[in-house]
Amino acid sequence: MGPTTTTTDTTALDIRADFPILARKIDGRPIVYLDSGATSQKPESVLAAIDDYYRAHNANIHRSVYTLAQEATDLFEGARERIAAFTGAETTGTIFTRNATEAINLVAYSWARANLGPGDAVLITEMEHHSNIVPWQLATAETGAELRYLEVGEDGTLSLDQLDSELARGDVRLLAVAHVSNVLGTINPVAEIIERAHRAGALVLVDGSQAVPGMPVDIAELDADFYAWTGHKVLGPTGIGVLHGRTSLLKGMRPFLSGGDMISHVDLQRSTWNDLPWKFEAGTSMIAEAVGLGAAVDYLSALGMARVRDHEHLLTQHAMTELVTVPGVRIVGPAHRAGIVSFVIDGMHPHDIAELVNRDNVCIRAGHHCAQPLMRRLGVGATARASFGPYNVASDVDALVASLRGARDVFEL
Repeated sequence: MGPTTTTTDTTALDIRADFPILARKIDGRPIVYLDSGATSQKPESVLAAIDDYYRAHNANIHRSVYTLAQEATDLFEGARERIAAFTGAETTGTIFTRNATEAINLVAYSWARANLGPGDAVLITEMEHHSNIVPWQLATAETGAELRYLEVGEDGTLSLDQLDSELARGDVRLLAVAHVSNVLGTINPVAEIIERAHRAGALVLVDGSQAVPGMPVDIAELDADFYAWTGHKVLGPTGIGVLHGRTSLLKGMRPFLSGGDMISHVDLQRSTWNDLPWKFEAGTSMIAEAVGLGAAVDYLSALGMARVRDHEHLLTQHAMTELVTVPGVRIVGPAHRAGIVSFVIDGMHPHDIAELVNRDNVCIRAGHHCAQPLMRRLGVGATARASFGPYNVASDVDALVASLRGARDVFEL
């Protein structure tokens, strides 16, 4: 089942009818869902694919020759092939994990702990999600390597001059950077960052959790060594993430988790490992989740990711124009951004903002967004955040703005 689209111009989408949850009403009023940066809603085709797997094909994979098991294996591996193609990655280097956090930890354990030592450095940025900070804190602490940060400028962007200065020190073994900031919406120039890092002899891991849902991504073109993202933000189910890795690196890395299915041969005292990508997929895999994610990328492919990006860009520009008409609103981050708008309102805590607009069924996020170092850099404890998916429309932004005006009235601002 593909998307049903209603268009008002060449870029605008109205696909709300494909998402069952958006038909729900609470207290007689519709839901205005503006928290896709936290998790996306799911189209009917994804729900149907998961339901069909459990109803008609449920069996374990890679283990049995009976028909159900063969069908389940074909569905699982077919999804992997389509997911790899969706992001321009190699199928053999496309590893299923539980989420992007596990994907990053896989690299931090299986590559970093075997390759870092005293005198080495890992370079990350102040805008990273905790999932791309804490694994490197632990890895550098255990190996004696140093952890350093690229600063976020006043305009919400990274300095390539500072990047060059850090790389010129000659000790950076790995650079880990978000493709898109989950707070600022900043779209980092990852292709250029990767090229500069490679010239300095460093590997690059990209956290694509906020990029893959909203724009075309071609990992081969970017030339990333590792690229991590998560399925639940890409219209897919929870419980599945993806690590795309350079196969030459993955072949030399030790397994992250061990047990069944990731082995080739087991003796009493030693074992040998399965081929890629299964070497990094121990135990029973997230079969239904992979099937669902395969259906999600099919849905997005039918829409066209360039069109999704254009649509979210229009929504974001509309939001940034309208939000600043609310007295006291200050938007953080650059003018050019992905479909994420974080803001503060003078005299109101972000948690109060989110609670008050929820009374109008407007769903936004409030808090530090798992980015506490960035909050400190911005000089705030928290922000409110509206984030868009392809199913949002301009009236959703208008509902948020109207609700924010009402919230200010409650505070008598």
